[in-house]
Amino acid sequence: MKRREFNQHLQRSAITLALAPWLTAVAAPSSERRRWKINPFALGVASGRPRADSVVLWTRLIFGDEDRAVGTEALRVQVEVFADAALKRRVQKAEVVTNEARGHSVHVHLQQLQPSTDYWYRFIQGEARSTVGHTRTAPALNADVRELRIALSSCQHYEHGQFIAHREIAQQKLDFVLFMGDYIYESSNPKYAIRKHSNEEPKTLQGYRDRYEQYKRDPHLQAAHAAHPWVLMWDDHEVVNDYANDQDRHYTEPQQFLLRRAAAYQAYFEHQPLLLGPDVSNPADMHLYDQLTWGKLADVWTLDCRQYRSAQACRDPVLGGARPVLQCDELSDASRTMLGMAQERWLAEGLSQSKRQWKLVAQATQISSTSMPAPVGRSYWNDAWDGYPEARKRLLQTVVDAKLSNVVTLGGDVHCNVAANLRLEPNNPQSPIVASEFVTTSITSRGLGDKTATVIRDSNSDLLHYRADERGYSLITVTPKEVRCDFRTTKFPAGSEAGLKTQASYVVKNGKVGPQLVS
Repeated sequence: MKRREFNQHLQRSAITLALAPWLTAVAAPSSERRRWKINPFALGVASGRPRADSVVLWTRLIFGDEDRAVGTEALRVQVEVFADAALKRRVQKAEVVTNEARGHSVHVHLQQLQPSTDYWYRFIQGEARSTVGHTRTAPALNADVRELRIALSSCQHYEHGQFIAHREIAQQKLDFVLFMGDYIYESSNPKYAIRKHSNEEPKTLQGYRDRYEQYKRDPHLQAAHAAHPWVLMWDDHEVVNDYANDQDRHYTEPQQFLLRRAAAYQAYFEHQPLLLGPDVSNPADMHLYDQLTWGKLADVWTLDCRQYRSAQACRDPVLGGARPVLQCDELSDASRTMLGMAQERWLAEGLSQSKRQWKLVAQATQISSTSMPAPVGRSYWNDAWDGYPEARKRLLQTVVDAKLSNVVTLGGDVHCNVAANLRLEPNNPQSPIVASEFVTTSITSRGLGDKTATVIRDSNSDLLHYRADERGYSLITVTPKEVRCDFRTTKFPAGSEAGLKTQASYVVKNGKVGPQLVS
């Protein structure tokens, strides 16, 4: 396309406000050109949900004591989009309105864009300008793509270390960041704290807003958001540890817990570059699972492993919901689900119909087994897929029934780097390997002790790599010939001056199953 045609196309591109229906009504905004006492864009900017023709832009206004009265007003926010890093070729300018009910968050759905194209953007309110963010669209659906580069990350407990992994992520050449969950932590553990949360455990909307605000102020996290589009999933700590559907581990009455979940979901939407917010008729529900297609090279499914799942098997009123359990009848109950039956059917249909070379299934935790020897039989962690073995079997049976090749699952949650084989019958050498798995360690959150990790690794032959002692992220590189995973790590706790190294690298070759160590 010639430059003139490209410019004409960009001038025709559309910007729309991306808001859930319950967020659309606002009071008439002030037209005053405001002179701010502090930087209202101190939480940074972000982009997400990249498609061949669209992307979502995000920011949120904050207020100092001098500007506190402004926080009750509806405010106009401008967004400018450019075709160059020097901000010389502006291709769009639009104005949107935000208010106190949505936490003064701004979500802009930028549409009618060119595929595989870089854009730069910034927000303006009064005399204040945000930092400049960079984003990039996905390739066209029929494009021959030579490479897809993803930073796979999860579990960033603010108190457990510095977000230096994000510092490196910001500097990498990437197509997008795939964040697997536990963006914030509601809980604290003073034993491992090298910095502190600024408020008590959040249980209300304002409490969750305050927690996100502290995390969003981290300069390395801001840099990673400003540098690349993000594709986001959640796990449990965005609400509370080990929750399942409408139940928490402490047996809180479900209707009471759903009030907390609704507050957490709203705060999550207010702080992320997402297209849709909580459901208008039920604020405790929010559709998050999604599918992203990257040309002819790959389909990527991002799953919700919390909102629709069955309660953990063999729950105990004293010991709690999530815990190690021995074999019990609930584990073999075929009606139990990790994803909810509707999401299971959606994923099975998508996998079965996929024509892309690689099928990447991103889910929040670890699919391969981490069971451990027990005095009688084996012990299973009931919050992971080991606690939902029939649901795991249904997922992998879809791969078998559809005769799929090149299926790679991606995970987080467990604070370990994992490369594993996936079989219908875990750890059974007579059961064929049907898919491959990579799980990334945590950005900062502490991992298992060495003894426990060693027992798990030695007790599960499908685990080709299992390291819980280091923090970091994983660089996933997808090409027509292979999917490569480089585990980028540093020691725990991650200090501000620490650097990252490659702990190990594995590849899954085109047409083959099972990760292979790169020597």
